[in-house]
Amino acid sequence: MNVRKFIAATARDALRKVKETLGPDAIILSNRGIPGGVEIMAVAARDMEMMVATPERPTPARRPEPPVRRPEPPVVAPGGSEAAAHASVAAAPPLGRSAASPPNSAHPGSQVRAPTLAARPLAADSPRPEAASVGRAEADVVPASVMDEIRALRRIVEQHLAGFAYGDQARAEPVKTEMLRQMLDAGFSPQFARELLAGLPRELEAGSALAWVKGSADQCMLTIGSDTDVVDRGGIYALVGPTGVGKTTTTAKLAARCVLRHGARKLALVTTDGYRIGAHEQLRIYGRILGVPVHLARDAHDLRATLSDLQHTHMVLIDTMGMSQRDRMVSEQVAMFAQADVKSLLLLSATSRGDTLDDVVRAYAGLRLAGCILTKVDEAAGLASSLDVIIRHRLRMFYVSNGQRVPEDLHLPNRSYLLHRAFKDLPDGSPHHLDGTEPGLLMASSGAWAASAGGRGG
Repeated sequence: MNVRKFIAATARDALRKVKETLGPDAIILSNRGIPGGVEIMAVAARDMEMMVATPERPTPARRPEPPVRRPEPPVVAPGGSEAAAHASVAAAPPLGRSAASPPNSAHPGSQVRAPTLAARPLAADSPRPEAASVGRAEADVVPASVMDEIRALRRIVEQHLAGFAYGDQARAEPVKTEMLRQMLDAGFSPQFARELLAGLPRELEAGSALAWVKGSADQCMLTIGSDTDVVDRGGIYALVGPTGVGKTTTTAKLAARCVLRHGARKLALVTTDGYRIGAHEQLRIYGRILGVPVHLARDAHDLRATLSDLQHTHMVLIDTMGMSQRDRMVSEQVAMFAQADVKSLLLLSATSRGDTLDDVVRAYAGLRLAGCILTKVDEAAGLASSLDVIIRHRLRMFYVSNGQRVPEDLHLPNRSYLLHRAFKDLPDGSPHHLDGTEPGLLMASSGAWAASAGGRGG
């Protein structure tokens, strides 16, 4: 194992050296303070993986043992005494002695030499040479339990280093650290918070820094305005997304908005949801109230034929079947709309977690996503997670839905209101409030703190 030692003035600088030399997946073995700095012992992850992946060596075949030659009975020379015969037996070479050993004289009166180094037989419990080699091969393979302990130790050390780095950051850049805490408290992802705060000027005070952060987030957010409202521009739009986000209700809101501005003859409704009980009938009720025809398209062929008949209609809205983003039918829906050349609006619920929304966006990435509609804004405690996902994936926000009323509860995005909701502080008594070094630990657990500490260059 190629263990490397890294010494630096602070834990942050030592961790940066480890990353630059051994990579971000390096395994930290120890961390201790030394006079004038910090010492970290680390090993590259690839070296540890090579040790774990070392296959056991095959056991070598045992060599055939040479046949044991029994000593012949002593021959007593004529006229020899019995003592001479016993001397001859004593002088016989022991078992295992080389045949080249000089024989002893069996004649009476000759000197009998005892061997200076007698070969000792192997004990029953002593390892054979081949067994010893197998033991060395097994010793080279690191058990899984040891690897688990090393990984657990690495997590502990990373948490300690995160606490050190967060303390250094808090002392060096207190305003930036406070902005980081506020963003994590609000529900923004560590990745987005790190990237947004990377350009925060050091000289700003707390109030000015918050205004700067909101301004930067505002510049990153894409929305439409009254001059680009799709109801006025027209086109063919499919409302897609997972179950329960309000696709049918939002379709009815857009339909009512279009009828109020352009009349019922300028609009057509299409549904592809022929699976859920009453789904088609629910849209038909809305269509009957608005005086708009509703068509059912069961597959890609029906959809193409229906859209061909409606090609001169100002606006066509397609209500789709709700399904989990992990459902295999999502890919079929993507293929159906791709063949029909339909623009899609992805509905995202403001009540969902950020990682769930990321999963939804990835599932529908194959569609021609014109943008998104943020729903259930009235039910969400905060908007940081949803706006975080929309900004990071560069989705243009078309509308915001904040209730069940048709068509009143559908609005064009109010950027200042959305950002105010997103950056709203949690109450002090909230169980979701981060305190102490917890923001640093959260950044470390997400893999973002080490990168941010390394990117500051001390």
